[in-house]
Formats: sequence, structure tokens, C-alpha cells
Amino acid sequence: MKRDHIFLIFTLFFTFLSIYLLYIILSPFLSSLIWAVLLALVFYPLFGKLQRFIRKGVLSALLMTLVVLFVIVLPFGLLIASLAVEVVGVYDWVQKMIETGQFQAYLEGLKRVPFLEWMLLRLNQSVDFSQTDPMSYLLKNLQQVSTFLFNHTTKILKGLSTFVFGFFFTMLSLYYFFKDGNRLFESLKKMIPVPSKEKELLIHRFKDMVYATIYGGILIALIQGILGGLSFWGLGFSSPVFWGTGMVFLSFIPVGGTALIWLPASIFLFVQGAFLKGFILLGLGVFVISMVDNFLRPYFISTRTKIHPLLLFFAVLGGIDAFGLIGLVAGPLIVTLFLTLVEIYIQGIKTE
Repeated sequence: MKRDHIFLIFTLFFTFLSIYLLYIILSPFLSSLIWAVLLALVFYPLFGKLQRFIRKGVLSALLMTLVVLFVIVLPFGLLIASLAVEVVGVYDWVQKMIETGQFQAYLEGLKRVPFLEWMLLRLNQSVDFSQTDPMSYLLKNLQQVSTFLFNHTTKILKGLSTFVFGFFFTMLSLYYFFKDGNRLFESLKKMIPVPSKEKELLIHRFKDMVYATIYGGILIALIQGILGGLSFWGLGFSSPVFWGTGMVFLSFIPVGGTALIWLPASIFLFVQGAFLKGFILLGLGVFVISMVDNFLRPYFISTRTKIHPLLLFFAVLGGIDAFGLIGLVAGPLIVTLFLTLVEIYIQGIKTE
């Protein structure tokens, strides 16, 4: 074996070993780093405008990081606080309704609805419901939920502390991405082992996917949240701004999404006996709020990145399963990388 070959094998071995060890070192912080990269991409255009007025990189990066901190923490904190109040209020309301017998009266009213009466008649032919007491079962489970939350307070606080530390590392990384972003990006470009033309194509596709996924997702979430909040306000729900904000956040979940709010709210209206409002909210949820996602998301993402909607759907679901919430972007990015490399390979064959 020639000396050059031995040197090459030696270099490759230690290169891959160092990459593996680097992964082990950074793995506890990978989630924070990826979130920082995504936030930097979202806010970097605004940061570029800020630099026109504040020339010092350290000051502009620090100010931009504080802006991101304010934009994220304030709405999220208010949402969590409002959610806690709403959950406690709903629990007290349901418990009171069951104890006073109002809940049973509503269920009896539901049984007299022709369609539900026909369904219950069919079910009674195969299942005996006479031995069950849904009221005590419901109250028992609600009490178990509250007991579970009380007994697992330590675990909840531990998870909260982990989130706080992770968020701190995200903000710290974000500051340096703002401060040294251009230099880091140029260094990364030099590390990509492909010719200049293919390198530009790869970077262009990645930018398109990231911007389409993030900006398209944010715009769709805002539209769904506004439509949901207006629907709740029109039907007389309390805290429509809170529920609309909740839909904005849940819109990023591909399975369920905003239905995790408007569907239980529809059931709530049916239980109260407000059948017309229940059907109106159900119709708005299915044919208006959900349709926004079904029509606009393929337009914003699939048409710009040239990825088939079905492949994009599985990329998002698979990404979430593999990487958690970051998979919303990571899944489509991996698919984009694969398709772009295939395209580069095909173009290389054609030019031969």
C-alpha cells in the first residue's frame, strides 16, 4: 500500500471520528442550536434593516436578540397563563354541572335528537348501556386528572426548568448567529464539497424550502387563528382572542391542528343544547378554518419548492416523529436535499 493511501485512510478515519465525537459533545444542545438557526433565518431580514441604523454588530445583534425574546416570550407566557385559568374554569364548570344535575339534563336532551336517538337505538341492540353511569365515570376521570397533575408537579417543574435552560441556550446561540451570521454562512459554503454551480443550486433550494415552510406556515397559522377567533367571537364564546391565539400555535401540527380547539368547542355547544351554534362552528371548522390549510399550504410550499404535496405531507409527519417539533422544517429539508442531489446527479449524467 502506498504511503499516500495510508495517509488518506488515516485522515478519513480521524475526520469521521472527530465528527462523531463532535456530535456527542453537541447532542445535548442540538435542539437549541437548530431552533436558533430557524429563528435567525426568520428574523435576519429585519436584522439587516436594523444594521442600517446601528452599525456596531455587537449592539445590533444584542438588540435583535432582545426583540426576538420579547416577541416569543410575551405571547407564549400570556397564552400559558390564560390556558391555566381556562382549564381550571372548565374543570370547575363541569364538576358543578354534574353535581347539580344540569349535565345529565343536557345529555337527556341530546338523546332526544332524532339522529342521535337512532344511533343510540342501534348501539343498544349490540351493547348494554344500562349498567354504566357516564356521569360518575366522567367526574371520576376529571378528578384523576387533577390528582395526576398534583402528584407530578415535580416532574412538570423539572420539565419546565429543562425548557428554560434550553431556551437560554437558544437565545445565546441566536445572538452569535446574528453577530457572525455572514461569516459562518460563507465558511459553511466553502465546506460543501460540490462545484460552484451545484453548490448555488443546493443553497437556493434550501433557502426556498426554509422560507416557504416558515413564512408560509406563519401566514397560514395567522389566517386560521384570525378566522377561529372571529368564529368564537361571533358565537358568543368568552376569550375569543385566547382561543384564536391557541389556534395559531396548533396550526403548525399537521394532524389535528386547529381542530383540537374548534371540535371540542362544537361538542361543548351540543352538550349545552345550542345545536344551531354547534353545527355552525362545526361547519366553519371543517369548511373554512381547515380548508385554509388544505389550499394555502400546498400553494406556499409545494409550488415554490416543487415537492409533491403527498411527499411533503409524509416528510412533515416523519420529521415530527423523528425529530419532534423541529421536524416541521427538518423533514422537508431532508427531502429537499435528497431531491436536489438526485437532480444534480441527473444533470451530471446528461452533460457527459
